[in-house]
Formats: sequence, C-alpha cells, structure tokens
Amino acid sequence: QVRLVESGGGSVQAGASLRLSCRASGDIHCIGWSRESPAKGRERVVTFWIGTGTTIYSDSVRGRFTISRDNAKNSLDLLMNSLKPEDTAIYYCAASGSPSLCHTLRYDSWGQGTQVTVSS
Repeated sequence: QVRLVESGGGSVQAGASLRLSCRASGDIHCIGWSRESPAKGRERVVTFWIGTGTTIYSDSVRGRFTISRDNAKNSLDLLMNSLKPEDTAIYYCAASGSPSLCHTLRYDSWGQGTQVTVSS
C-alpha cells in the first residue's frame, strides 16, 4: 500500500519561491505532483519515473519548477520558482506502482493536498 505525506505550501507574492515535499512509502513506479484549482481543474505538474529518472514537466511550469529526489528518504520535493497567480491551487503528491498507469501519466495513490496561494 502506497502512502504519501506532503508538507510545505503557503501564501506568497508573485515572483517568490516555495518548496513542497512529499515522502512516499510502499512500492512505486512513478511519482509526481499535480494541482487542482477551480479555474483549471486538475492539472499534472511533473512526473518522475523511479527506475529511469525520467522527468516530464507540464508546459505551464517547465523552466520554473524543478524536482529534487532523495532516494534514501523516498521523497520528491517540488521547487517552485517565479511563482505566478495562476499557480494558485491545491497541490497533490501522487504516485503509482503500476507501469501501465505511469506510462499514461496517471496515478492511483494521492496525498492529502497542500494549498499554494500566489498573490499579485
């Protein structure tokens, strides 16, 4: 059984940075971050494949957000730079132990979510 525990988040001004952390337990094939807002619904932010280290960012965050992986802690941090008001959302850590789900950028385990608010 996969368990994901998130930390971080908060309220910042546009242009600031934030760091979100996710610690996973259980066997996972991929892990990543997604976000959800009333305006955009649920949106995938980044996916990381455990075995290969392949990382895929969404177009909306590429160049601003990066991940930091700690294999010993089985954690995945999301480093968010140059934040914009449109980044405001609830951010979820997500993972899957299924290669087929990961291949289609889907997850079957989710964290509790953490709020990120960016004001202009």
